[in-house]
Amino acid sequence: MEVRVNHAKVNPDAYQTMRKLEDFISKSGLDRTLYELIKIRASQLNGCAFCLNMHIKELRSMGEKPQRIDLISVWREAPVYTEKEKAALELTEAVTLISERGVPDDLYRRVREHFDESAYVTLIMAMNTINAWNHLAISTGMFPVADA
Repeated sequence: MEVRVNHAKVNPDAYQTMRKLEDFISKSGLDRTLYELIKIRASQLNGCAFCLNMHIKELRSMGEKPQRIDLISVWREAPVYTEKEKAALELTEAVTLISERGVPDDLYRRVREHFDESAYVTLIMAMNTINAWNHLAISTGMFPVADA
């Protein structure tokens, strides 16, 4: 496999714009573990092997239990996530697949039980950011390097 284009090298302004989104989220107060769960679930849905590999490694390095990482794709059936995390994961699916049914009112209400309006917008920005990274990585041909 070959990378099609090194996006950071050929268009550093675009890369820096993406970094600014990450900076916004990191300063927002969004729980870092929750953000990694969001990144992993969106990357699964988008089929982004590069991002999926990166964020699984990141969550492992943060000391997350392997079971919580392994079961993200079936979070509804796994009793290892909090109600707050489940609400965020469901919203991640809705935002990532927004053309299928949007964000239904009942989902919005469930998410708002755990997040105020400002945090809700931050969640949406976090989801938009990982979806943009996924699209960038897939479109430019990024792929995970095999571990030695």
